[in-house]
Amino acid sequence: MPGLDFLLFGGLAALFGAIVQGSVGLGVGLVATPIVTMLFPSLMPGSILVAATVLPLATLAQEVRHADLKGLGWAFGGRLAGTPLGVWVVAVVPVRVLGAVIGAMVLAALGAGLWRGRVPRNRATLTTAGMIAGATGSASAIGGPPIALLYQHESGPKVRATLAVFFTGGALLSLVTLAAAGQLPGEQVTAGLVLTPFVLAGFVLAGPVRRYVDDGRMRTAILVVVGASAITLIVRSLM
Repeated sequence: MPGLDFLLFGGLAALFGAIVQGSVGLGVGLVATPIVTMLFPSLMPGSILVAATVLPLATLAQEVRHADLKGLGWAFGGRLAGTPLGVWVVAVVPVRVLGAVIGAMVLAALGAGLWRGRVPRNRATLTTAGMIAGATGSASAIGGPPIALLYQHESGPKVRATLAVFFTGGALLSLVTLAAAGQLPGEQVTAGLVLTPFVLAGFVLAGPVRRYVDDGRMRTAILVVVGASAITLIVRSLM
């Protein structure tokens, strides 16, 4: 059973991450992963993946009608291919190296989106984004940025609902694959369940922020969250 220190630091990280995800569409993995990885590495990535399975269900209860299910079909195909790669990476790559590589990949994708203005969303880009998300999500519990960047020009409800469907299915797939590979200790699952009340509380508190972001600020919010997550991963790895 995780101790009080995990309840305090991990819980607060999950709470703030849920506030971000409840308004922007992604955030639990981005905010909580660096903190939990740094302070409680033995509880990663399972604890955050469990928490990341619960929160999207709250989003879908409100906004499921806005989800881009057609586009998600191609993204899920890519995730199926990328998840085993992520599980293999967890088993063989040192955590410090892994964080730096994932952070650099996210920054590269962010830079490409800013440079080109609008990355085309088609079968090829959706499948590729899903594959990258599958690998990084299973390896570090951070799988949202590639998909979020493809939907950065859409409305808040569409971004949140689409990411919520992707996160729910993707996190479950990653958990099952990690368990099958013997990389999901029971302690990680228990820690994720401990974080569940914090992520649900964060979703409730995100209401005012969600309305603020939906007032023409969605793309900026996505870019800030994605960029901050990448920089945090790189800095943490270098330290």
